[in-house]
Amino acid sequence: MIVRIMGEGQVKLADSHFAELNKLDEALLSEVERGDGPGFRETLHALLDKVRELGTPLPDDSLEPSELILPSPDATLEEVRDLLSDDGLIPGG
Repeated sequence: MIVRIMGEGQVKLADSHFAELNKLDEALLSEVERGDGPGFRETLHALLDKVRELGTPLPDDSLEPSELILPSPDATLEEVRDLLSDDGLIPGG
């Protein structure tokens, strides 16, 4: 799956990593719903760090369609709230 981190670029991520990422996504959804700013910030950074760690960066000139778009590391709680679905940022979680 191709994942875009807004403002950074794209990474290719194996589907086998999504169970691990969904745990962070569920925590993030809960923190956004509670309005827990510090917890949200910590979990968002953990989620993005994990995507960077597990993924393989695509070249900047790559034009692959992104199957998943994640917010930038400096996104606000309100901006992420607008991006969330009932499943969180990662569908099927």
